[in-house]
Amino acid sequence: MEIRSYEPADEASWLRCRVLGFLATSYFDDVWQARRRTDLELVALDGDVVAGILDVSMPGAEATIETVVVHPDRQGEGIATALLAEAVPRLERCGARTLDAWTREDGPALNWYARNGFTESEHYLHVHASADELATVLAAKHGLVPAGAFLHARIEREAEMRQRFERVHVCRRMVRELRP
Repeated sequence: MEIRSYEPADEASWLRCRVLGFLATSYFDDVWQARRRTDLELVALDGDVVAGILDVSMPGAEATIETVVVHPDRQGEGIATALLAEAVPRLERCGARTLDAWTREDGPALNWYARNGFTESEHYLHVHASADELATVLAAKHGLVPAGAFLHARIEREAEMRQRFERVHVCRRMVRELRP
């Protein structure tokens, strides 16, 4: 497995890896048609096929994982951990003091973060409301009819949100301190 910086020729394989890797997670509908740029872009390659992705933005001393995913045929092989091991020293050299990521309650992802030194620092709710669910809580104005919505809610309202909406996720900020 080769780990290297992303190259533009990787885009089609990168997109396939991301979509397939997220398919069995609560991020199954976070589909992109084109890759978005970040500050640190790593891929794990099996030949010329992207088997793993780690993209990190770093606007300052706090870096954020934007995408970490492994192709489903290669999960459990340590690819994400190898990508992280390559990324951390690069981030530290650039002045990052923390590395964080927002994730949901997917067990394998939470276990991976814990194994790699991340701890949960805060959380809130992601609520995906269908048109039918929205009709029970919104009144249409100006002839507009909601088709669905992605909403945030306070964690204290979790029981109420789960009772009212079918798709509710706890969104968690996972943080790892880096070397000064």
